[in-house]
Amino acid sequence: MEPYDVVIIGSGLGGLACGTILAKEGYKVCVIEKNKQIGGNLQTFVRDGVVFDSGVHYVGGLDQGQNLYLLFKYMGIMDKLKLRKLDDDVFDAILFDGDPVVYKYAQGYERFIQVLAEQFPGEEEALRKYCDGIKEVCTKFPLYNLRHGDYFDKVGALEIDTQAFLESITDNKKLQSVLAGTSLLYAGEPDKTPLYVHALVLNSYIESSWRFIDGGSQIARLLSRQIVAAGGKIITRKQIVKLHEEDGKIAYAEAKTGERYYGHRFISNVHPVKTMEMTDSDKIKKAFRTRLKSLENSISVFYVNVVLKPKSMKYVNHNYYYFRANDAWSVLKYTDETWPTGYALYYSASEDVEYAEGITLMTYMRFDEVEKWQHTFNTVSFEGDRGADYEAFKKEKSEKLFDLVEERFPGFKDCIQSYYTATPLSVRDYIGTDDGSLYGIVKDYREPMRTFISPRTKVPNLFMTGQNLNLHGVLGVSVSAVLTCSEMLGIDYILNKIRNA
Repeated sequence: MEPYDVVIIGSGLGGLACGTILAKEGYKVCVIEKNKQIGGNLQTFVRDGVVFDSGVHYVGGLDQGQNLYLLFKYMGIMDKLKLRKLDDDVFDAILFDGDPVVYKYAQGYERFIQVLAEQFPGEEEALRKYCDGIKEVCTKFPLYNLRHGDYFDKVGALEIDTQAFLESITDNKKLQSVLAGTSLLYAGEPDKTPLYVHALVLNSYIESSWRFIDGGSQIARLLSRQIVAAGGKIITRKQIVKLHEEDGKIAYAEAKTGERYYGHRFISNVHPVKTMEMTDSDKIKKAFRTRLKSLENSISVFYVNVVLKPKSMKYVNHNYYYFRANDAWSVLKYTDETWPTGYALYYSASEDVEYAEGITLMTYMRFDEVEKWQHTFNTVSFEGDRGADYEAFKKEKSEKLFDLVEERFPGFKDCIQSYYTATPLSVRDYIGTDDGSLYGIVKDYREPMRTFISPRTKVPNLFMTGQNLNLHGVLGVSVSAVLTCSEMLGIDYILNKIRNA
């Protein structure tokens, strides 16, 4: 069989975005996915007729001319997405135990400042400093703004601590906590999370925030159609276990079932550590493998997807982030007794704008809590039973989370028709990280360059993409895909194509 121009391992957003870009540019592309459903964190599932997202609950930067809008327009999917814009005056609401105030993030920088300034009289100057700081950091990442330049213009931008930055703009502890209130979006840690991670995530949501009507899997579906329409191929239920080298280059990818996929170039959309485990090559130095293995993965999560009784709860067109303490960073520091210390609440967006059909609750969970079941495996394609004690564990955790939600949203428990959980094991089995890490490799402002991974490897025809390289999230992964494809197409060429789309 004629080798493909590019074989892509993994159909998460990174793999599909690379496949779309390269197929549009005339490359013969093959994307190989181990699961039944493509999309990685974009996967959705239906329970009792309600569509739930597995990872992407809302997205930013999709107003005309904004960065994700331009990327999706270039990929040919922007005009086909079914979207609902979140409320202009509040896309994210931050809540604290014992404090009746609903702190509001509004869309658009000026409105963001004005709405919070009303809730924090005398803090308008601090809020302006905050927004200026966020925008300033974002300018240091040319590719994020679809400009050519060094990937980061100034390393100095990488060495700022988010918590220290927030403390530098105001002494008001509550305002500091409100501004850190969506740290669940990037597993933020005090004294560790660099400001650029906070800034790049928050900036796109402040610019514009959107929910996907009937789920984010439509991105994966639309991208796969673009790939197939351009002559590419997508193969599911095939797990690649080995990348074989011949004459100093990868010659073929081998599936667990023995099939070989030959190609001129290979892109891995799986975790870099897994990529190296699959790659049989002397060109990959032991020191590099060791460095990758030493990098810390971000924490995992516990999701409860709740199907609501018909017409029992009004639909709300924004998200909630709730904290048991007045310190938004403290949600990571839980014990068995104090869990959960906070949660995010997302409404499923359907055509019905009056009543909610489902909600997703998300809180942190460390992998060690489910370690005793780590030898089990369960996906739609390969069903496995983790046992009665695992079911009991999930039930106990769900009820604890429901009790916390009920405190702030009285009557919530009466609205539950049924619910479905996902633990770090579910994340591991579907996304393919050993410990169910949700947001890729932990970034640390004290060692910024240590956690950046180049899309290029020492094997000349093997490249990497996805959330573990530089940035996570829909926008971050799309930008990483552009960076990966620029290794083949040239950065100026691809950026011109995107800007002129």
